[in-house]
Amino acid sequence: MASLNNRRVAILTEEGFEQIELISPKQAIEAAGAKVDVISPKSGKIKAWDKTNWGIEIDVDKQLSDVSPDDYDALVLPGGVLNPDKLRQNKEAVAFVSAFLDEGKPVAAICHGPQMLIETGMIGGRTLTSYPSLQTDLKNAGAHWIDQEVVVDHGLVTSRTPADLDAFNAKAIEEIGEGMHHEA
Repeated sequence: MASLNNRRVAILTEEGFEQIELISPKQAIEAAGAKVDVISPKSGKIKAWDKTNWGIEIDVDKQLSDVSPDDYDALVLPGGVLNPDKLRQNKEAVAFVSAFLDEGKPVAAICHGPQMLIETGMIGGRTLTSYPSLQTDLKNAGAHWIDQEVVVDHGLVTSRTPADLDAFNAKAIEEIGEGMHHEA
C-alpha cells in the first residue's frame, strides 16, 4: 500500500452523508499515513445517514469558509442522497471541488458523490461510475458512464455503492500517493 505521509486530504460533506462512505475512506486514508480533515459549510457537528435512518454525528474539523484547495493534496466526496444535493447548491463548495479538478489533484467520489462533479461543468469526456440512478445525469453532463466497482480517470476515482468501498479506498490511496494528474 502507498504511504501517504505528508499528504493532506479533504473530505467535503454536508448533513446527510452516507455514514460508511465517509468513515471507511477516512479510516483507510489515515491508516495509509495522510492527515484527513472533514470539511463542511457548517461548523460543529454534522449528522450521517445510515442506510435507512439518521446515523452518528461527526465533528467538522474545518469550516469550508476557512480553508483553501491549496491546503490539500486530494479530495474525497462521500455520497448519500441529501449531502451532494445540498453541496451542489453551494457556490463555495462547487468552486472548492472545481479547483481540485482544474489542478489535476486526485478526487475520489462514491455513490451519489459524483453529483457534485456535474455541478463543476468539468466532467465532459471523463470516464466514471456512480450510483446507477445518476448515470443519465452524468451522461448528460458529457461523461462516459460505466457500471464497474471502481473507475479511475486521470486521478478521478469513482465507485457505485458501499459494496465497492474496498476497491474505492485502495484506488483512492493509490491515486493520492501518485499525486497530481495532468491530462494528456
